Amino acid sequence: MGKYAKLLRGLGVVTAILVVAFLVWNRWQAPPPQAPEDQPVELESWRQTFSETDLDLLARVVRAEAEGEPYDGQVAVAAVILNRLKHPEFPNTIPGVVYEPLAFSVVANGTVNKPATPAAVQAAHAALNGWDPTGGALFFYNPAKTRSAWIRQRPVLKTIGKHVFTG
Repeated sequence: MGKYAKLLRGLGVVTAILVVAFLVWNRWQAPPPQAPEDQPVELESWRQTFSETDLDLLARVVRAEAEGEPYDGQVAVAAVILNRLKHPEFPNTIPGVVYEPLAFSVVANGTVNKPATPAAVQAAHAALNGWDPTGGALFFYNPAKTRSAWIRQRPVLKTIGKHVFTG
């Protein structure tokens, strides 16, 4: 008889059942990763389509554009970039969208080069896994920071935190 079987035999059948039940229960009780507001996040599935470099760039843009914004606002910034990927008027890669001339002020001012925060990485994952709090927005702006009449004339889809998301 193996050493574990002898140990369990010594504990008694009921105790052995309780120990096994506890171990099984404890293993399955680890909660899946969750974003704030109970939005599910599958942290690995993005790898099917996007590289580590793509994720890093997306998360750095999120940090630079939306640090200090609510979590859904951070996801929304990443979602805008992903919405542009699907739209025929924009490049079809994350770097192409991010580095398109005049697309993001954080590229021009260099803040996109600072490392992403863990929250920004999680927000990027959530967007890569399909969460789009904007409802399909292609643009966003902070009304307190922009003077562009063009962006202010676009149809507003949603306001999250300090950002206005437009179609």
